[in-house]
Amino acid sequence: MIEALLTFDFIRYSFISGLIVGLIAPLLGAFIVVRRLSLIADALSHISLGGITFGLYITSITGFVINPLISGIVFSILGALGIEKMRTAYKNFSEISIPIIMSLGIALSVIFLSLSNGFNQDLFGYLFGSISAVTLGDLILIAIIGIVVVTFIILLYKEMFLLSFDEEYSEVMKINRFIHIIFIILVALVISASMRIVGILLVSAMMTLPVAAAIRITSSFKQLIFVSILFGELSVIIGLFLGFQLNISPGGTIVLVAIMILTLTFLVKKIGVSQSDRAREL
Repeated sequence: MIEALLTFDFIRYSFISGLIVGLIAPLLGAFIVVRRLSLIADALSHISLGGITFGLYITSITGFVINPLISGIVFSILGALGIEKMRTAYKNFSEISIPIIMSLGIALSVIFLSLSNGFNQDLFGYLFGSISAVTLGDLILIAIIGIVVVTFIILLYKEMFLLSFDEEYSEVMKINRFIHIIFIILVALVISASMRIVGILLVSAMMTLPVAAAIRITSSFKQLIFVSILFGELSVIIGLFLGFQLNISPGGTIVLVAIMILTLTFLVKKIGVSQSDRAREL
């Protein structure tokens, strides 16, 4: 794969895009998991799929080529705003907003897919990820999203920390609600950016599995963020390498590597507990 990285542009685009996704997906995922909003990634990925199929449908009937990534981002942002609106409308049942948006995304996907005469190779790449699908334009867009996400977290880390661990106290402290809205929009952007590499059906795994693994072996939130990013990058690098060598879609291999890392953290934790129990017995 190293030779391919030096030879083929599309391999370099995929690799660099994967590294960016491996950074920003666990970075936001840490805040999502702590806030118990893990399923929001699934909901936004499904509404993104609705946007992608819409773009393919418009292209099929008009001949005017619409980048499905752009239409997916637009739908994902609208879905994020919809979730936030319903979370305030259903104050005591805020989690109901997630399955509503997820159902809407699935319904739109099925309708636009049937109108555009079913599956094609482009859609398959969006569903499961593809090494060859990432273009220079996609890489630039993903890089811009990555810069925005990292800048947002650096500048507003304290506010996001407070929102994540005590939302009621953050309201008392009058932390601007627009910060939360911007955060949800950034989650939508990251999901849309990640689907080229991991695929829509697996994109939520990149926001949760590295965090789930890091939770097992860290003791502070900053440690959680850094270890999550480390696990995310390892998953992407090893997954892309295996996907290239085996000539399969990288999304599945990336997620399988992330699950293997999670399994290892369980084993390490179990061994550590066993050793501490023996030490106490002695």
